[in-house]
Amino acid sequence: MENGYVILGIIALLFLSMYGYAYLSTAMVKIKLNRDAKKEIEKEELRRQRSLKRQEMIDERVRKFNKRKEEIQHELMLLEKMKTKQKVS
Repeated sequence: MENGYVILGIIALLFLSMYGYAYLSTAMVKIKLNRDAKKEIEKEELRRQRSLKRQEMIDERVRKFNKRKEEIQHELMLLEKMKTKQKVS
């Protein structure tokens, strides 16, 4: 009878260890998936930040270009006025 309890305990321990191993492997897969998802989110955020930075640089260049364009047009207008004044005089 004493040996029966030992054998029953060993069998119970065997089933518990099999359950634990199966649960551990699925838990590790879930943890890995979560970690991969976080990394992907971080990559997307980094990509978005780079895109915003590039867009800001482009906007700054366009703003400078337009400002310079307006300055040149203003200078051309002044030259045209001077030219018309000299013709009239």
